[in-house]
Amino acid sequence: MTCPYCRARDSRVVDSRTADTEIRRRRECEGCGERFTTYERVESFTLRIIKKDGRREPFEREKLAAGVRRACEKRPLAVDAVDALVDRIERRLRESGQREIASAQLGEWVMDRLRELDQIAYVRFASVYRQFADVDSLRRALDELDTGGRIAVSP
Repeated sequence: MTCPYCRARDSRVVDSRTADTEIRRRRECEGCGERFTTYERVESFTLRIIKKDGRREPFEREKLAAGVRRACEKRPLAVDAVDALVDRIERRLRESGQREIASAQLGEWVMDRLRELDQIAYVRFASVYRQFADVDSLRRALDELDTGGRIAVSP
């Protein structure tokens, strides 16, 4: 950190405090002995979802959670289980380091987690996500679920 008084590059942190969105540091210059304050902010980036039609939308955690809750409606699941699933998906998104991700990839991650959590919720989510054309598509999906496979994309 460069001293604003003498331009020396060496300083030491005397005090550090965390605020809501930043860290306030009180520093002392090793060259001239003057004290000064710096503020550090975590630079966050906006995750974007690339929709099937090519549009890009900001990632909305609540929108994802609403879709998962809808699939889990009237199932014997703890509310915490749904929140934990959404937390894991969001963490995976942020840890991927990508600023944009295809909605298809996001949907696959959700279905992978739902398959482990509740098979009925999985089929409900997949029926909307995959847009099953008819009962045969649904039947094939159920057969694949029985064999431990993935649901195939409807033609």
